[in-house]
Amino acid sequence: MEPEKNAEIIARIKYLIKEMGLRQVQFAERIGVDTSNLSKYLNAHMPLSDSFLNRLVVNLGVSKEWLLEGTDLPFAKTPALIDSSDVAGGATGGTPVYDVDATAGVASGRAELFASENIIGWVNLPNMSPNCRIVRVSGDSMAPVINDGDFIAVREVSNLSQIYWGQIYLVQLDDFRVVKYVRRHSDPNMVVLRSENPNYDDMDVMRSDIHEMLLVQHILHLNTRL
Repeated sequence: MEPEKNAEIIARIKYLIKEMGLRQVQFAERIGVDTSNLSKYLNAHMPLSDSFLNRLVVNLGVSKEWLLEGTDLPFAKTPALIDSSDVAGGATGGTPVYDVDATAGVASGRAELFASENIIGWVNLPNMSPNCRIVRVSGDSMAPVINDGDFIAVREVSNLSQIYWGQIYLVQLDDFRVVKYVRRHSDPNMVVLRSENPNYDDMDVMRSDIHEMLLVQHILHLNTRL
């Protein structure tokens, strides 16, 4: 494996450890490898093996495409299914579900969006960062990956200069919010916001116009069956 690609994969593994809120020893236990070997992998003292990478895919449910190439979502695009009772006042604990539409309403700051009074339920799913928040999405611009009425689990991005290109983000602009793929632009001062639905045109926006970005980590379908 080329050194540059090897470094990119290691960076994504470190990202997983951080996003899952685990220490290295806990992460090693989750994927079934020796802690010292994990440290060697992360410090490039031992080449990444197919066996090690497959452990991440199998034991964590990580997308192999994302792990190797940086495309797709960190966890599989196949939406998880949550019950309607989970978002209508279930027991506390897990990931909070907010009565917030990710793509509707006037522009709001993170504190306003994720105020405690907006919590309407809680969901417990494996491999979800404890710092995720779940909100619903309206519209079909990201269909069929994210359909009208689906929920997304989003995670705060602290460094806006560090973008995982090709990933789906909730992007806060001056007057509105959008859920889009974020792609490289030929102008380094700009980014391309791209829909999944080909009926929607790309949006070219200045990086300076982006107030906040939240990474979409999970896509959730609402099970409305009684």
